[in-house]
Amino acid sequence: MYSRFFLPVLILALVLVLSACGPEPDKTYADPSDNTAESQPETKAEPAYPEFKIPEKLPSDTLHVKKIDGLTDDFILGMDISSLLAEEASGVKYYDFEGKETDLLKLLAEVGVNTVRVRVWNDPFDKDGNGYGGGNCTVDTALEIGKRATAYGIGLLVDFHYSDFWADPGKQMAPKAWKDMDVETKAEAVYQFTKESLEKLKAGGVKISMVQLGNETNGALCGVKRWVDIQALMTAGSKAVREVCPGALVAVHFANPENADQYLNYASKLAYYSLDYDVFASSYYPYWHGTLENLSTVLSQIAEQYGKKVMVMETSYAYTAEDTDFSGNTIGEGSAVVKNWPYTVQGQANEVQAVIRTIANGTKNGIGVVYWEGAWISVGTESWEKNHEIWEKYGSGWASSFAAGYDPDDAGKYYGGCAVDNQTFFDAEGKPLESLKVWNLVRYGNEIAAVPDAIEDVTLMLDINGEYKLPETVNAVMTDDSKQAVPVVWDITAEELESYRAKGPAKYEISGKAGGMEAHLQLSLIKYNFLKDWSFEEGGDAWTATDLGKTEQLYVEDKSTDSMTGSKHYHFWSADKGSVKFTLEQTLKDLPVGSYCFEISIMGGDTGDTDVYAYVKVNGEEIAKAPTVITSYNDWHTAKIEKFDVAEGQEVTVGIYVQCAGDGNGAWGKIDDAVVNSVGE
Repeated sequence: MYSRFFLPVLILALVLVLSACGPEPDKTYADPSDNTAESQPETKAEPAYPEFKIPEKLPSDTLHVKKIDGLTDDFILGMDISSLLAEEASGVKYYDFEGKETDLLKLLAEVGVNTVRVRVWNDPFDKDGNGYGGGNCTVDTALEIGKRATAYGIGLLVDFHYSDFWADPGKQMAPKAWKDMDVETKAEAVYQFTKESLEKLKAGGVKISMVQLGNETNGALCGVKRWVDIQALMTAGSKAVREVCPGALVAVHFANPENADQYLNYASKLAYYSLDYDVFASSYYPYWHGTLENLSTVLSQIAEQYGKKVMVMETSYAYTAEDTDFSGNTIGEGSAVVKNWPYTVQGQANEVQAVIRTIANGTKNGIGVVYWEGAWISVGTESWEKNHEIWEKYGSGWASSFAAGYDPDDAGKYYGGCAVDNQTFFDAEGKPLESLKVWNLVRYGNEIAAVPDAIEDVTLMLDINGEYKLPETVNAVMTDDSKQAVPVVWDITAEELESYRAKGPAKYEISGKAGGMEAHLQLSLIKYNFLKDWSFEEGGDAWTATDLGKTEQLYVEDKSTDSMTGSKHYHFWSADKGSVKFTLEQTLKDLPVGSYCFEISIMGGDTGDTDVYAYVKVNGEEIAKAPTVITSYNDWHTAKIEKFDVAEGQEVTVGIYVQCAGDGNGAWGKIDDAVVNSVGE
């Protein structure tokens, strides 16, 4: 999961573009351990651990769940509970469905969770012993949680970050003790740390089912960024797992499956260097990571091509937009993310069963799904000040102020509480939500009568000079994830709506009632746009892109957080310097005689020196252009040609020219919201 909780999360997705790399020389490092026969430990039989027993069907009068056919007994239904010990030390208690205090591990086993995941950091403490937060997770954390899990037959998935704090696509920092090591020495350190940690867990009687070599390692790991170096560290970790836990699966873990080419590149690199691993695992947060169809396609291709098992290592979804610990959440109403399900208890359950169904039934060699931190609830609901004391003392917030010495640019600025308390399966008091039963009911089904669960948000664009008519019905999202149209009454009079005309183009939020629930309409009043597919929502067929250099990626991308309007925009990227050079244009053959303006917006990064401008051609001859710039992510700039004239029968072409030198890491950008309006009326 991403550790930058208070900046737009999509900043992290940018790192994927930067991590692309071309072919590398075949370089190998010395084996990180003595590989003589005498040095190999004797393989011992695994002890007889308690077996996991699939629970019988749990009753539910409110949760609608469709049975997922074909779920094997050993399909991984997992949950990351890394913060558990810090939560308990902070005073958090968990309760069962009868309202009795219980051990979280016991409850998870009762609902059908057969695997728990725990992150392991090397040394998440400052020189004075103050914890960095995020659970202060060490191998001792994994040991204690693992013992409790094993007692209920639950397997432990060990998530080595090979860092002292959060590792994700935004950062892969080496532990303090390894910071100045060369790659060969660091590989030896990875081997020893992995080996000693696993030996400690085994000595404690923990059933280890899977071991993860790094966390969301999108082109970096433990401070190294070349794949030849990344694989050297992973090889060292894999060797330790094979020696200590020969029965455990070895997993690698990446994020951002919406970039299929990058995922295939990761798998190709691992194959090129012959990494010994079993599972290619992906994060899948539907807010940011594209469609389930794409996830299934890319993971199935990797499974087919490389013979690997695949799974979702992290997913989650909000059951409410509310925050309970005074420390803000990554997801809430107004968050710039894709909202495929309502933020309700049923919506959360629908996300979980959709992901499980995709991996179990729609993905080749799919072996499981793990939910990220489903029990990381608020440590208190009185005030930020009281909670802050607890976060600092026990490490139950995402980061403490003490982490500043290790991670000054992120944790050092944005330390605080939990940012996913609204995505757990418990309320702020530790009482389980009905959605927790989804882990049980996916095996049995619970198809009760569907009822309205929420009202789907409505987006409407109207010509400011045209007729104003609001929709008379909206979609009710039903508990079975279907939709039904229901009448709506908007909280606005005809006179109030008409008054917007004089205010010019603008966006308005209008509330209403439908089916006894709140309805929300985002109304955009715009000038009539003569361009087709002006925000690329229809796929870009009305536009023509001409590559004038060697631009690697030119296509319409579906990602609302990178769009000005809607969910789509035109995307470009290229790794080599000077390779980005193209035009994107549309021709209008039937513009009425008159005067017009043209504007188009762009944002991006790593572009170096640029030459970017909007242009207008009449009958093939350029008559006007307007320059603009590219600065950084989500910093949109608009090139605008204020006025051009069109005579009868003239053919008009409008477009944007983009040329980027690049700074060596891959110039990239997004284009959106192209407009041709009449002027002087």
